[in-house]
Amino acid sequence: MISEKDITIRPDSMAKPGPPIFPTNSVEFVNALSHYYRAELSRMMSWRDRLDRTTNWAITGVGAMLSVSLSSPQSHHGVLLFAMVLIFLLLFIESRRYRFFHVYRSRVRLIERNYYVRIFSPRDAIDITHWMNQLGEDLRLPRFTITSTQAMARRLRRNYIWLFLILLLAWLMKTTTSVLQASGSAEIVRSAGELFKNSSIGYVPGWIISILILSFYSWLFYIMLKHREAAGELAYGEVHV
Repeated sequence: MISEKDITIRPDSMAKPGPPIFPTNSVEFVNALSHYYRAELSRMMSWRDRLDRTTNWAITGVGAMLSVSLSSPQSHHGVLLFAMVLIFLLLFIESRRYRFFHVYRSRVRLIERNYYVRIFSPRDAIDITHWMNQLGEDLRLPRFTITSTQAMARRLRRNYIWLFLILLLAWLMKTTTSVLQASGSAEIVRSAGELFKNSSIGYVPGWIISILILSFYSWLFYIMLKHREAAGELAYGEVHV
């Protein structure tokens, strides 16, 4: 009977890892490309789902802040300013997520434009080495394809600018009306002094608050218009997120 002590393993008899297996024919290449396309599509949809979650949080937050601020004439307009800060924070988070989403979306669209399009509609002759080299370099050294400001501008155009405009309209409704102490009803302000008085927060004068809000919204419209795509897949009106 052979015991465990009698069994010896020679170092040279252990299995060594072989070289990586690459596609050697068209069938293997199609299988590899199909699996890779599905993997990139899955990662793209995962980040797309994260974008939707952030947008849902922003919509829910705006609805909650509006219900608190507009529920009674005595509610302070500072709630709406806090809502603007909160929505901007969510916009910043979503713009970062969009940069990751755009990396995987660019890879998916690169394969679709240069491989699957030629299967369904083989009209244009495309150099296969060009887009494959581009995809290979992107995999070898991944990097963001758009800046943070560009991502923020795209999310602003799609969703967030409407949320900010709703908050601005609600803030104007709160600051341009004054509550009468006797009857509790509200009336439109008749002078700039009353407007600045309603806009003040604590020891901060109302004119400073008004200038800050005007500067903030001007900056939002500036980056939204500056980074608007003029042509291509992501042009305004094309299918994109």
